Amino acid sequence: MSKLVISGGARLQGEIEVEGSKNAVLPILAASLLNGGESIIRNCPRLRDVEVMIGILRRIGCSVKVEGDVIIVNSAGLNETRIPVELAAEMRSSIIFLGPMLARCGCVTISYPGGCVTFRAR
Repeated sequence: MSKLVISGGARLQGEIEVEGSKNAVLPILAASLLNGGESIIRNCPRLRDVEVMIGILRRIGCSVKVEGDVIIVNSAGLNETRIPVELAAEMRSSIIFLGPMLARCGCVTISYPGGCVTFRAR
């Protein structure tokens, strides 16, 4: 929608709550690797892909706390450049770790999305 036109005599006011989106939170979780510290992500949906991303973050050395719909990632402990094949194979979007890992570590080993062939990038 490019434009919303409201006409009438009463002024609008109030608040709306925007629900979290898997397609928004997955890239944000991957990007949390870039700062080398703590990232607090609010309004996260509790979905299987989000749980898999959390599992990947933990396996590569990040600490992750989940408190309701808030996920707190501390990437200071990142110590692994190999994304676990068994977790990457569970979701196509695991490939979004490629950019942040290359930027932070200079290399990454990850399987193609969906668990196909593994490749190493530098």
